[in-house]
Amino acid sequence: MIKALLGKSAGELRELLDSVAKLDGPLERLGGALLACWDKRGKVMTAGNGGSAADAMHLAEELCVRFNKNRRALAAMALCDPTILTCAANDFGFEAVFSRQIEAFGNPGDVFIAMTTSGNSANIIRAVEAAKSRGLVTVAFLGKNGGKLRGKCDIELLVPSPTTARVQECHKLLYHVLCEWIESKVE
Repeated sequence: MIKALLGKSAGELRELLDSVAKLDGPLERLGGALLACWDKRGKVMTAGNGGSAADAMHLAEELCVRFNKNRRALAAMALCDPTILTCAANDFGFEAVFSRQIEAFGNPGDVFIAMTTSGNSANIIRAVEAAKSRGLVTVAFLGKNGGKLRGKCDIELLVPSPTTARVQECHKLLYHVLCEWIESKVE
């Protein structure tokens, strides 16, 4: 049973890798946007729900601390402080948990990265809208068909799989490659 499941998952992932490799253009644009942001002493904010929240935190810590080499710290934060999330949810509704933080922390030229496998999470869509209204560069790591968020961000990385796990695995590959590229550009 496990052998069959592993073989099926590995096969699905192999099929997706060609599509993911074609995302080099938007991934390089994202890298350039991040470097431009940090050159102006800006910051990167990430957000997601569930497993995508874990990916948002993972990306932020790789940027802020280090990926493969010691280098200068890069301003990046995941919008996942539980006290802020629960306060915003209680006072404004769950749809506002990320947008409220963007209103507090976001400045023109900063970058907001949304991680979502469906593209349909109301709190992520609202966060993108808040980021755009404040002059942030908006980025979406998407899956499936991109959902309602498709076409709404400055940079989009769409993994065309209906399987959430495969989308998240490919998102991780993309942001790890991004981190490796960034570390080749900064001291």
